[in-house]
Amino acid sequence: MSDVQTWIKDTVTSTPVVLFMKGTAQFPQCGFSGRAIQLLKACGVDNVATVNVLDDAEVRQGIKDFSNWPTVPQLYVNGEFIGGTDIMNEMYESGELQTLLKNG
Repeated sequence: MSDVQTWIKDTVTSTPVVLFMKGTAQFPQCGFSGRAIQLLKACGVDNVATVNVLDDAEVRQGIKDFSNWPTVPQLYVNGEFIGGTDIMNEMYESGELQTLLKNG
């Protein structure tokens, strides 16, 4: 496992809620990342750890390889890959995301 892959694994397993995104929670750099932050806030999550993939090309590619998912943002809860904004939206609408984050 490369250093980046090890770092990603450590990050997602040591922090309950991690969002790999473009930009920061305060200044998302794309609409999908902004929506992901909105969804987390709507679920009452204010302790999300964010990783700005625009800061490091290795992390930007590494997270895609780690999850085998081609796009960012990517949400991890308790070390488990949940999905991107589209999946977060669907889970939010069904109430599943709120339950996952409340119990996580």
